[in-house]
Amino acid sequence: MTTLVTGATGFLGSHISRQLVATGHSVRVLVRRSSNLQALEGLAVERAEGDLRDLASLHRAMKGVRRLFHVAADYRLWSANPYDIYETNVEGTRRLMDVAGHAGVERVVYTSTVATIAVPTHDGSLPNEETHATLDQMVGHYKRSKFLAELEAIKAAAAGLPVVIVNPTAPVGPGDWKPTPTGRIILDFLNGKMPAYVDTGLNLAVVEDVAAGHLLAAEKGRIGERYILGACNMTLKQILDALAGITGRRAPRIRLPHAVALAAGYADQLFSRVTGREPRIPVEGVKMSRHRMFVASSKAETELGYKPGEVGLALESAVRWYGEHGYVHGRAGAKAVAQAQVA
Repeated sequence: MTTLVTGATGFLGSHISRQLVATGHSVRVLVRRSSNLQALEGLAVERAEGDLRDLASLHRAMKGVRRLFHVAADYRLWSANPYDIYETNVEGTRRLMDVAGHAGVERVVYTSTVATIAVPTHDGSLPNEETHATLDQMVGHYKRSKFLAELEAIKAAAAGLPVVIVNPTAPVGPGDWKPTPTGRIILDFLNGKMPAYVDTGLNLAVVEDVAAGHLLAAEKGRIGERYILGACNMTLKQILDALAGITGRRAPRIRLPHAVALAAGYADQLFSRVTGREPRIPVEGVKMSRHRMFVASSKAETELGYKPGEVGLALESAVRWYGEHGYVHGRAGAKAVAQAQVA
């Protein structure tokens, strides 16, 4: 039985692909001609060249497929052309679901995001899978595109396609080649580029556990249902303090007001337009930080048997991996990585 994975060259997708191969699945991965294949090095998978924007390539990749993991997404908090994000995330998902339906795929696991759920609640309780957000509550093009893409998956399930939806939080661990926005927080800390922090929070999870949650969703998930794959709600200050404990490097002590951070973001965005480089302080990211993205993920534990592990160990693993792969610079950064290797 052939299993197709989109987004296999990414952080989470590569871990899913490796776990599928390790459990004996015949895995085909959809890769673009320009894809960086480092994350798949040494992995016995069949490569199908294609793109979510190329319908013909999706039909070719789907031949003989019985199980689909749609992990691919344009995960950027800034883009010179936001249309590209919607074309990949929304239209690409719609095309893929349609092709999967015509191919008779027996199970689809769609990777959404916790962002479609983690919105403020009226009573202050933690959001969960029963929380129904609106498009107006989505901040920025990435969140809006993933909200709309999740609706495409829900519509496909209602039309008879056996789709299960998973909503990962912020995975951390080894193999974050790009890196992800969460990974950049860790790297900015390691490289001494975070003199201050804002009052915000994330739910972190071990990337290997999140990948395992996808496989569990394929086996045990109920069609049309959503499952949050998370672990630990942490403020940004708590994350930085944990990294300080791992590395011996001092955590920033200055808490930056959101208004100041937003002003810096707009100034950086203006400078980026002049220079043509990507902003270091994405305005959308600053706006997102006004709300702590804390959630409850007990449904996946109860229904799927999902078992979230220790996030602190995943942070240690991430620090060591970044150091081993040349992402950490300078004497202080090297010392921090060395401290993590001793821990």
